[in-house]
Amino acid sequence: MSEQGLFGPFGGSYVPEDLQKVLDLLANEFVKAKEDPAFLQEYKDILREFVGRENPLTYAKNLTEKCGGAKIYLKREDLNHTGAHKINNAVGQILLAKRMGAKRVIAETGAGQHGVATATVCAMLGIDCVIYMGKHDISRQALNVFRMELLGATVKSVAAGQGRLKDAVDAALADLIENYQTTFYLLGSAVGPHPFPSMVKFFQSIISEESKQQILEREGKLPTAVVACAGGGSNAIGSFAHYIDEKQVRLIGVEPAEAPTLTKGVPAVIHGFKCLTLLDEDGNPSPTYSIAAGLDYPGIGPEHSYLKETGRAEYVTVSGEEALTAFKLLSETEGIIPALESAHAISYACKLAKELDKQDVIIVNLSGRGDKDVQQVFEMEQSN
Repeated sequence: MSEQGLFGPFGGSYVPEDLQKVLDLLANEFVKAKEDPAFLQEYKDILREFVGRENPLTYAKNLTEKCGGAKIYLKREDLNHTGAHKINNAVGQILLAKRMGAKRVIAETGAGQHGVATATVCAMLGIDCVIYMGKHDISRQALNVFRMELLGATVKSVAAGQGRLKDAVDAALADLIENYQTTFYLLGSAVGPHPFPSMVKFFQSIISEESKQQILEREGKLPTAVVACAGGGSNAIGSFAHYIDEKQVRLIGVEPAEAPTLTKGVPAVIHGFKCLTLLDEDGNPSPTYSIAAGLDYPGIGPEHSYLKETGRAEYVTVSGEEALTAFKLLSETEGIIPALESAHAISYACKLAKELDKQDVIIVNLSGRGDKDVQQVFEMEQSN
C-alpha cells in the first residue's frame, strides 16, 4: 500500500477538498496511534476485558464428517460481545475518536451488527451516536435496530435509492461533509477513502493474528485455505491479513451470487475510493440484493480488488439458497447458528472440503452469530 492508500490502482481518496483535510488529519492521527504503545495497550485491554478476546478456533468435527474431506475449523467471531467481528474495529476507531476529541460519532450499517457495535462503544465512552440504515434493512433487521436504540443511539432511516447499505453510506458521508468539525465517522467495512480501508484492516487483523497462532498450536501447520464471506470486506481482510505473505495458504472470499462484485465488477470510483464495482448500463452502481444484508453492496474493499487482480486471493459466489442450506446445516450439526453472511462462507467451505484430502485444513471465519437472522429465516420458511 502506498502513502496515499493505494493498492495498485485501487483505493485512494476522491472527495471534496474540505473533507480531504479531515481525512488527512485522521490518517496522521491513525499513524501516530498505531505506533503508540499506550494506545495499543488500551485497545488490547478492551478487546480482552470487554469484547472477550481471544475467541476460540473450534474444530467443527460433525460438519467435517458431514461434508467429507478436509478438516474444518471455525474462527469464532460470533462469540464476541455484540455477536460479530464488527466490535474489533469499533473499539479501535472509538479510541481514535476519543483521542481526536470528537463530540459526535456517526456510522452506517446494513445487517445492523456494525451499528450495534458502534452504539455499544459510544455508550461505553459516553459519546453521542447516530446510525444511518437503509429503510429496507431496518424492516428486516428490526431486532438490531431496537438494540441500537436501547444502547442510546439514534437510528436514521434512509429511504433514498434502494434503502440499503450503499444508501446508508451515502447519507453518512453527506453528514460527515456537513459536520466534519465535530463528527467522527466510524466506518464499518474495509471501504471508503483513505485511511478507512487501512484502519479497518489494522483493527480487524486481530482475527488472523489469533487464528494463525491457534492453528499452529492445534495442527502444527498453517491451514490449506482461509475462507470468509465478502461484502464490504472487513471480516475477510481481517481473516486474510496475517496469511497474505504465506503464499502456500489459499485465501478465498465468498460473495453472494446476487451481488458478485469481485467476479463481475469493473474498476470504478464509489464512495470516495476506487474498487471493483458492479455498474449498470449508465455507469452508476448497480442495484444489488442478498438475503444477507451485510453483503448487499455493489463495491468491495480496495485491497480485495488488488488481491483479486494480482491472483493472491480467490473470490467465488454462493447463492442465497445455498447460504440458507448452510445456515441450517451448521445449526443442526454443530449447535451453532451462523449469521446469514457467515453461512455463505460455510457453504463454500463444505464444497471445498470435499475436493481436499483429510490431512488438509480449512479455517472459516464465522463472522457473526445468527440471532439477528432467525426471524427473517422463519418468515422466509413460512412464505414457502
